[in-house]
Amino acid sequence: MNLNIVPAKTGALWVRQGIRTFWRQPLAMTGLFFLFMATISLVSLLPIGGSAIALALLPSLTLGMMAATQTATEARFPMPATLFLALKPGPRRGPMLQLGAAYAGGFALVMAASMLVDGGTFARIYLGGESASPEVLGSEAFQSAVWVSMLLYVPLSMMFWHAPALVYWHGVSPVKSLFFSWMACWRNLKAFIVYLLVWSMVFMGAGMVALLVSSLLGNPQLLTAVLMPLVLMVAAMFFTSMLFTVRDCFTALPHPIEPV
Repeated sequence: MNLNIVPAKTGALWVRQGIRTFWRQPLAMTGLFFLFMATISLVSLLPIGGSAIALALLPSLTLGMMAATQTATEARFPMPATLFLALKPGPRRGPMLQLGAAYAGGFALVMAASMLVDGGTFARIYLGGESASPEVLGSEAFQSAVWVSMLLYVPLSMMFWHAPALVYWHGVSPVKSLFFSWMACWRNLKAFIVYLLVWSMVFMGAGMVALLVSSLLGNPQLLTAVLMPLVLMVAAMFFTSMLFTVRDCFTALPHPIEPV
């Protein structure tokens, strides 16, 4: 397995590849993304450890979205079971669950750091859905907690960005996968900055389209009804693009993917 260094413009290419692949199987990729979100939401509702279990499942489900993207690039229809590929019995399930536990632990540390700033207000709102007044949301302590969480989540995201694919497809140990993922993101930081900037513009474009449609129809209340499906569809495209970032940062993924 070799780490590749790509030019900054590759970030825009990843976005285009993700969008193009999404439209090859739009119903399948949209449905799988909804299933992804529904699974995380339902698991998080478990009375004991629901939030932690949901966080621990994220790397495995992200791998499932990458596998679905690979299937779509081969002009095949990804089935719902593809999303849970990494959770099937086999030699990779244990390492993937270990990776998930590490992600849940890392996220808990991020939330713990935010608690030191505002006493846990941001964590309760973010994780527990607790309501908050505009005064609380605008307070200096709350805003500081938000910034601390965002700054700490960046390195966490870098460590786990490529890790699911490295563990499942390349057989890398969970600990080593975090190091390799970090190095891939760091060495290709310019490409990832372009990638995130382009996706930000795509999301903003979706918001402008929703605003334009609601204005043309003369009903501002339609804004949410138009915006939410658009944002979710763009989010599905974003997840579709993740496979291409792994492909270009490392050697080609092994084939074929397990049939489901």
